[in-house]
Amino acid sequence: MDPKEILKFCIEKGLLIEPEALNLLSDSNDGESVKLIIENIKDCTRKRIITKKLFEQNKEGGSEFFSNLPKENQKKLEELKIKLGLEIEISKKISTEFQQQPFKQNFEKEPISKEDFLKRNIEKSSEFSLEGVQILSKIPLSKKKIVVEDFVQNLKNKFIELKNILQEHSELDNLVSISKLSKSSPRVSIIGIISDKKITKNKNILFDVEDLTGRVKVLINQNKPELYKIAEEVSLDSVIGFSGFGDREIFFANALVFPDIPVLEKKHSPEEEHALFLGDLHYGSKHFMEENFLKFIDYLNGKTPHKINPEKIKYLFIVGDIVSGIGNYPSQQKDLKIEDIETQFQSLAELLGKIRRDIKIIISPGNHDGVRLLEPQPPLDEKYAWPLYNMKNVLLTGNPAYLNIGAKKGFSGFDVLSYHGFSYPFYANTVPSLIVGGLNAPEKIMAYLLRNRHLAPTYASTQYFPYEKDELLVKNVPDIFVSGHSHKLSVDSYKGVLLISTATWERETEYQKRKGNFPDFCKVPLFNLKTREIKILDFE
Repeated sequence: MDPKEILKFCIEKGLLIEPEALNLLSDSNDGESVKLIIENIKDCTRKRIITKKLFEQNKEGGSEFFSNLPKENQKKLEELKIKLGLEIEISKKISTEFQQQPFKQNFEKEPISKEDFLKRNIEKSSEFSLEGVQILSKIPLSKKKIVVEDFVQNLKNKFIELKNILQEHSELDNLVSISKLSKSSPRVSIIGIISDKKITKNKNILFDVEDLTGRVKVLINQNKPELYKIAEEVSLDSVIGFSGFGDREIFFANALVFPDIPVLEKKHSPEEEHALFLGDLHYGSKHFMEENFLKFIDYLNGKTPHKINPEKIKYLFIVGDIVSGIGNYPSQQKDLKIEDIETQFQSLAELLGKIRRDIKIIISPGNHDGVRLLEPQPPLDEKYAWPLYNMKNVLLTGNPAYLNIGAKKGFSGFDVLSYHGFSYPFYANTVPSLIVGGLNAPEKIMAYLLRNRHLAPTYASTQYFPYEKDELLVKNVPDIFVSGHSHKLSVDSYKGVLLISTATWERETEYQKRKGNFPDFCKVPLFNLKTREIKILDFE
């Protein structure tokens, strides 16, 4: 469309348009739809200056308007929609060569094209299973519009579940609801959700605490240093137990109790099998360390000598950010080798297809992988990641995911909780004991979240999809808790739970350097299910 025509139309409507937005809109040859788009964004935002940023800040309204256009117009405007930032997860046009060539891998009997795969109408891989691997959780699919009541109900259910856990703690005796507090009450305990936290003029900590019956202020006196230090660790929206005395106006706490996990008995498999843990491959980035990853694959396939025999390796976890994606941070394009997400997945599948078939590969998404940022995240989208769905030794899960591996006759196996870790930066920046190490000490953040029995106890710590059941609640205690996102290798233990944070396979970008983290590269924790011994394989 002629830029002059767009300018004339804007002037008639009393609008100004920035050059960048003008150039993007003028690329379209559907002039009538462009005019409708401009009118829509004006009505939606009540703004008089049309900018690209305006579209990005109003994605929901803009995307909805595109979907209301005739299908013929939608097809013409697909590239414009991407350029305006309304649908960054849509890949660019696939080359004719890619469309004509079927996807191949070394263990498929018959190569299959994308079209043939999608015709199968296969359910998401959360319905699939691999021998020795059982999915214990499933992220429900939901297309309903989110309303305020959904968040309220989610918060209520979160409180009820964590209250049930806290009621089992012996430290919380004489439990009463907040509405039952009175001046004549002896020493009692209450359980509530933290809605506010502040420091008083006298340097005491004052919480606003709610349950389903009422609200009360809980005071932590600075003259109780041990209790005060514990109270400093409490995050907003956490569910906490308090013991003390007081009435409906104010409650003076003598003890504070987190939901926490019990001490686990350490399991040992009767058979010697090994599990490996990876994350943050960022395939498609110019900084992806492909030569190192090929060395890793050669090791798995027994092509290179190594002290640890790879034959016992049966499970390979990849916990998010398996591809670099597009539009995930400012100016990401300059860091990309492959600039559309579908080709990133296709090329990665070819790479993973080199791994010997008897290794079960379990993949969960992260914030770079073209799924919604709202957590919990569903499995990877078949529209883009279909080559991975076509691999017979690959299982794709949501994020977070509970799985069981290594179950045998007479042995229950190991329960594994995988979570990419998108909430971690929030706690690294706000919880006093975590600030010093930050994201360079992810194991401390992981232990903190287990202590809270929730992967994102504060709503602001991640973007949240409010299912009725809280899918980020750590209701069942895992034997292994694995995560990524920090790009920092760490292996530790908390009350018998093995904590594993994975290294990255992407060289440090300028964006990452500005974050002040010190990533680890190409290092792979190997866990012996029989002896529980941990080895670090180094391919850097």
